[in-house]
Amino acid sequence: MPRGDKSKYTDKQKRRAEHIAEGYTERGTDEKEAKRRAWATVNAESHGGEKPGGSGYGKPETHQASRRGGKRSQAGRTQAQRSAAAKKAAATRKRKTLQRSTAAKRSAAKRKR
Repeated sequence: MPRGDKSKYTDKQKRRAEHIAEGYTERGTDEKEAKRRAWATVNAESHGGEKPGGSGYGKPETHQASRRGGKRSQAGRTQAQRSAAAKKAAATRKRKTLQRSTAAKRSAAKRKR
């Protein structure tokens, strides 16, 4: 298999690399460098080609690069945005807890009959 051959990569891996490269070029990175970084990211996540015969075949994926990107993108949020998100999450948790407790009460009442 010649160097740079992508035959052992799945269509999903190829799409992922294309999408990552697109993001780099949008931010002003040279196209060749963007492709290099994209494939490096895909390799880091999937440990190589996932088709039989590829080095990543049968290995679990790591989403470390994706997680890092998400963390970095959220780091620029303002205090108000973070606070609003926290309040929304707290309200959702409270609502879900209430739903669970009322459902439990209903099922307990049915059992008593």
